[in-house]
Parts: sequence; structure tokens; C-alpha cells
Amino acid sequence: MSHEHNLAEAFDGQAAQFERAPVQSDPAAIGRLIQNADFPEGAYVLDAGCGPGLVSRGLLDAGFRVVGVDLSRQMIERARRRCADKGNAAQFFQASVFDASLDALAPFDATISRYVLHHIIEPRQFLARQFALLRPGGVMVACDHITDTDSSRAAFHRAIEVARDKTHTRNLTSGELADLFAAVGLDDIDLQEESFVLDFDEWFDRGTPADSKENVRHRILSGQAARGFDASLQPDGRIRIACVRTFVRGVKSGGAGNR
Repeated sequence: MSHEHNLAEAFDGQAAQFERAPVQSDPAAIGRLIQNADFPEGAYVLDAGCGPGLVSRGLLDAGFRVVGVDLSRQMIERARRRCADKGNAAQFFQASVFDASLDALAPFDATISRYVLHHIIEPRQFLARQFALLRPGGVMVACDHITDTDSSRAAFHRAIEVARDKTHTRNLTSGELADLFAAVGLDDIDLQEESFVLDFDEWFDRGTPADSKENVRHRILSGQAARGFDASLQPDGRIRIACVRTFVRGVKSGGAGNR
């Protein structure tokens, strides 16, 4: 089966827990994401990998028009229900960002993806496709949790992530993500980081694991750590994971999309 098929199947199964997950649904974090995106007023936005429409809903409430695409049928159904009252301002399609059908809906004033890149085999191609769908002056934003610049610590982080979710590819470092924005042709690149915390049980239980929870728990408490993924055992027996997410914004030259 293709990676895209595996992703669709996995997120169909995760959809109900995913949309309730604190790291996904936190309205304050979504609000900061939209504020930092600084899209032009009334922008026409592509939400690439929109999931159950959590970010899309925030964008719509902020006065933007949204086209959301996701590989998962369950995610798209939830996004449509979440945003149904927005009428023609919201369109959702079960599709890949690479589908030719998006060409007829382009150009977009902006694109956004949140927590998607670590599931993508070729993140540069994913971003380059969004770049192609942007108008000149359009804004691209990506937000994802990141990993360590040290290769051994990053390898430990990746092994844990894959054990917890088979659809994981790898996390980028903050620098790698900014470099990809430059590589696809974006200018005026801005990078910001933000700390957040995961609860091990909640995080693991909404994954698509390749290993048992007991084994992953043992590995995560081995004493190893990575920047962006540092676990600690709490007095009540729960595991707290300190993480870092990176926000990157860039502008396609040739228009008025700069701040």
C-alpha cells in the first residue's frame, strides 16, 4: 500500500481522538498560529492537511475563506460538520495537495499546514506544490514539532515517534524547515519557536503504533532525550514530554504579501 493510503487509513482510525487532543484543539495555540500567519485581510487560504478542520475553523472565524484538503475521509467529514455554518466560505475535499483538481481552485492568497510535515516522505515537494498554488505575493505558513540538530538524538526521537505511529516519517529541525522555505523560492522568511507539553498516555493512545505501549514507555524513560522531545516521569506516575514546535512564514515574491 502507498504511504498516502496508509496515512488515510491511520487518520480515519485516529479522527475522534485526534480532534479532542489538547495539542490539536487548544484554541489559544490556534489563535497564535493565525495571528502570526498575518494573512492579508479576507485571504483565500489553502489548509493543506486540514484534519478535522480545527485550524480551518479558526481561519473562517477570522474572516478568511478556506479550502481544506486531507487524505482521510473521516477527517474531511468532521471538518465539513465543524464549518458547515460558514457556507461557501469553506470547501473541503478528500484529496492530496498534489491532486490536479486544486489547480482549478488556485491561485490562493495563502497556504497553511500544521503538524503535517512529519508525515510527508518528501517535504520539499509538499511545500513546492503549495508554492506553485500561491499567487505572487502569497504567504505560506507551516507549523510542526521539531527535533534535535544532533543526529544521534534525532535518531532516538524518530525511533520513538515511529514506534508510536507507523505513519511518521521524520521530524525536521527548525533550521531545516526554514531552509526548505528558502529552497522552494520563498522570501521574507520568519521563524518562531514555542514550547508545549504532551502527556504520554494521551499522545500514545491516539497513535497507530508499531510497538507496544509498554515497550515505548520503557524506551522513552531510558534517559535519552532530544531537543523537542524530552520525557520526565512525574510523581503521579504519568510521563510528561517537553516538546518544541516551529512556525515558519514566507512570501512568494512578485506581489504585496509582505508585512
